[in-house]
Amino acid sequence: MHVRTWQVAYRHAFPIEVLSALSVDEREAAWRRRLEEGVVVWVAVVAGGVAGFAAAGQSRTEQDVGELYAIYVLPESWGDGSAHELMKEAVSWFADQGYAAAMLWVLADNPRARRFYEREGWRVDGTRTDTVRGTEVEEARYRLEPAPPGRPPHRPLDSKQ
Repeated sequence: MHVRTWQVAYRHAFPIEVLSALSVDEREAAWRRRLEEGVVVWVAVVAGGVAGFAAAGQSRTEQDVGELYAIYVLPESWGDGSAHELMKEAVSWFADQGYAAAMLWVLADNPRARRFYEREGWRVDGTRTDTVRGTEVEEARYRLEPAPPGRPPHRPLDSKQ
């Protein structure tokens, strides 16, 4: 699922050779390591099976800040609410863990994902250039202040629930 979603979502950002070389076995091994390290993962399940997943933990770059490491939903589930439900779980987890803020990195040239994050209440607060799978990319950092436990997270007024 992770490989297939990457191949569709990032076809405009990475060379076809890079996307074609993605390995399910490599992704599986990497996720096994992450789970052993304590990364928290949520899975969205729909009638047809797994629709997507999200993963979070302590920020890799900031103390006392949570980080959404990944959120991927299969293209056939785009727009069905799976991503929103995954995000809701992750944001609740950040609040339950006592993080005053959460952050994530996204390709700057990923307008679909960026619109989603902004609808969910995240706001851009930085950028960087990184090399991902041998390709130099611009990334945008988003930040969110989750609500304390028992209180719903802040949502912009124009947000679709």
